[in-house]
Amino acid sequence: MAKRGYHHGNLRQALVDAALELITDKGPTGFTLSEAAKQAGVTPAAVYRHFEGREDLIAEAARQGYEIFADLMEYAYQSGQPSALAAFEATGRAYLAFARRHPGHYIAMFESGISVNRTAGLAAAAQRSKDVLEQAAADLSQHIPADKRPPASMFSAHVWAMSHGVVELFARNAPGRVSPFPPEDLLETGIGIYLRGLGLVPPDG
Repeated sequence: MAKRGYHHGNLRQALVDAALELITDKGPTGFTLSEAAKQAGVTPAAVYRHFEGREDLIAEAARQGYEIFADLMEYAYQSGQPSALAAFEATGRAYLAFARRHPGHYIAMFESGISVNRTAGLAAAAQRSKDVLEQAAADLSQHIPADKRPPASMFSAHVWAMSHGVVELFARNAPGRVSPFPPEDLLETGIGIYLRGLGLVPPDG
């Protein structure tokens, strides 16, 4: 692996990139700052000019992950317009795609134990991604009679939980665990059943 370091002019990002590779390979607690420094091609002492410790490094990886995640969710949401249903379903698929394409970021965000409130930047990025899904839910819920309409925050939380569950159980290639159906199908049919229960999808649709 090519050394990354000072001559690239972006040591901080080189350390984050190294951490993402190590998180993917060893998990968020399976590496040391010294290993991240070595992979980035710098001395361990250099790390502390940018990060106070491993958790701060992971928090920055998570922050960048949430920014990518929010961009993907926003793109999915916009790509489904003008249909509120298509936009909402697209955000669910984007969740699954993100977990597969960015495993290091995903682990840093959801499996590292790092609080989203650790830094202001991390909290803002996490909120932005949440807001995209809530907006999609709010748009779709306008098609539900007001007296039967769940709060958009509850609506989006249900779908977020469903998406996260499918990713964790069946899309992360856990040893010995085989999905009975493609994860995309599990998620799409699960969301379909949920939306049908709210009267948003015809019973035969």
